[in-house]
Amino acid sequence: MIESARGAAVNWAGNLTYGAREVLRPRTLDEAADLVASAAKPKALGSRHSFNTVADTPGGTHLDLSALAPVFSLDAAARTVTVSASARYGDLVTRLDASGFALENLASLPHITVAGSVATGTHGSGERHQGLASAVSSLTLLTADGTVLSLSRGDADFAGAVVGVGALGVVTSLTLDVVPTFSMRQDVYDNLPWTSALTHFDEIQAAGYSVSLFTNWARDVVDQVWLKNVVAPSAPSSPGDAISGPSGAGPTEIPASLFGAVPADGPRHPAHTAGVPAGNTTPQLGEPGPWYDRLPHFRLGFTPSVGAELQTEYFVPRSAAPAAFEALRALGHRIAPLLLVSEIRTIAADDLWLSPAHGRDSVALHFTWLPRQPEVEALLPTLEAALAPFAPRPHWGKLFHGEALALDYPRLADFRTLATRLDPTGKFRNPFLDRHVFGG
Repeated sequence: MIESARGAAVNWAGNLTYGAREVLRPRTLDEAADLVASAAKPKALGSRHSFNTVADTPGGTHLDLSALAPVFSLDAAARTVTVSASARYGDLVTRLDASGFALENLASLPHITVAGSVATGTHGSGERHQGLASAVSSLTLLTADGTVLSLSRGDADFAGAVVGVGALGVVTSLTLDVVPTFSMRQDVYDNLPWTSALTHFDEIQAAGYSVSLFTNWARDVVDQVWLKNVVAPSAPSSPGDAISGPSGAGPTEIPASLFGAVPADGPRHPAHTAGVPAGNTTPQLGEPGPWYDRLPHFRLGFTPSVGAELQTEYFVPRSAAPAAFEALRALGHRIAPLLLVSEIRTIAADDLWLSPAHGRDSVALHFTWLPRQPEVEALLPTLEAALAPFAPRPHWGKLFHGEALALDYPRLADFRTLATRLDPTGKFRNPFLDRHVFGG
């Protein structure tokens, strides 16, 4: 029996009440297919970790797929795992690790669903690593008439369907590439001078498997640099140690200092300057541990990040990073009063049509804002105008304005054609997609 809840859901941060008139929880794929076929405006509802209306369906029906039988099918020979669309990364990773495998990359928090993360172009960090969607080797979705459509890497429409922003159908399962499991360490450095960040950005990015810089754009230093690196099982845990990557790459040394930044003397929270304690963060200070407890910044059993917050993120070409930093530093006096923390990460290029890293190595400029939405939204056009010379692409699930953004996606016209073919009546479209994807 389909479970029903009248009224709309609220997103994770509490800044958005969805406009759907009901939330339905089908218990079987057949029920889900019937609902998609019969509903006027169905949309999937995941972990709700979005800050805008990309997943909204005003007056329509939200489908919560968490009542479907869970799927976890590991193919060790092919090095893939197939999971339910509603699976959270935090639920997947421990089972995967227990089987001797890992995901190459993870986002900063494990609380989010696989399907929602993939559909919006969510990513982790690391100049050699692509976003989470690039791990997808196949996916299954329900199209507008309830038909099951399966696409695999190499199919003509596959690269268009992975980062689908909810415009193509309701995803029910995904198959992800996996790698052999590995251990990691996490080292944090305080007070990196901005002059060093600008001059040695490439070397800093090369110093870690995954690297994050945290700043408020107004100070003369980057508050923190987080280096996440792979370690051999018996490796010691002090700066200066040699490590090796999961692919067997040559050893890398954890620096005793980092271009003027010094090792932290205790655990840090990214938003520590806002007075947030480090209790919900993953272990630091070089303590070795499993990949799934080091790649994210935040632990599954706790509220991630700060909780009461807003988020914005823009992707610029890697080559434009120093100039983009300077443009934001010029606005630091306006950014900092509204900010909890800002994060800088790198992502390798991919070929997925609506991925923010499509066709270009990218730097992601992330803003975690205080929950002051009118003031934040008033600032966004200024931010976007400052970044406009660098062809910024916004994260599909976070707050952005959009008027000054060219949305430089070379395959955008192809995506529109694909969406029209799979959804000729626009069943999965909503005001957000009409404005930002379809140009309405």
